[in-house]
Amino acid sequence: MPRFNNEDERAAWTLAEALIETARAMMKQAESALETFRQGKELYSQRCARRGISASDAEIRWSETANAKNALTDNSFHVTLATMYYGAAAAHYSRAQYLRSRDEAAV
Repeated sequence: MPRFNNEDERAAWTLAEALIETARAMMKQAESALETFRQGKELYSQRCARRGISASDAEIRWSETANAKNALTDNSFHVTLATMYYGAAAAHYSRAQYLRSRDEAAV
């Protein structure tokens, strides 16, 4: 844990850390959605192969299913949220750094 010069710097750093944790949770959700898509695609391909449907047709058919669309939508949504939280965390880390440098320059 870093040493802080004032309470504003501590608050900015603490908020940045919380935002990073939220961003990581969003990325885990995105990874889970992507894994759901991959597993569904594999199962669908196997099912189509047993029926004599080509791999390319199976992929096209899978991409049009509600499960595939939902998984990709969830992935995209959570990646977007994670990006937003990472950006906000970076802003708060920058604020904490600014507050530290301002206080050090004043001394």
